[in-house]
Amino acid sequence: MTKRKEQFNEATDLTVSHEIRIRFNETDPLGIVWHGNYITYFEDGREAFGRQHGLTYLDIAKTGYTTPIVKSKCEHKLSLRYGDVVTIETTVVDTPAAKMIYRFKIIDDKGEIACTGETVQVFLDKEGNLMLTNPPFYAEWKKKVGLLL
Repeated sequence: MTKRKEQFNEATDLTVSHEIRIRFNETDPLGIVWHGNYITYFEDGREAFGRQHGLTYLDIAKTGYTTPIVKSKCEHKLSLRYGDVVTIETTVVDTPAAKMIYRFKIIDDKGEIACTGETVQVFLDKEGNLMLTNPPFYAEWKKKVGLLL
């Protein structure tokens, strides 16, 4: 079996690290993080990335576009528990397609990867139409940070 070659590369120089502490309400009765909360941690990572790079949901909304998530993937490696301090590393993937791809690593306080994941977001205009090319604001952002156009 031939493994499909990676089409696009992570822009690792744009990786943003964001630290959080696992809250009690994010765990199950055994004190382990409930699996659905990892997607929320990815959201925390995307927001931290956006604040650092001028690409928050509010920044995007001001341009007249929305960016709904159309795909998410989450792979659990280790359990996280109440009180753990973890780092969410968020990296944008450099792609010419009209979408934003983010990859995530959630790293525990021992430096071990607890979870990896990815989300894909597309662009919709004010009328809700899917954009087949990158909107002008995103093309400008990509140029500014040195990504493909």
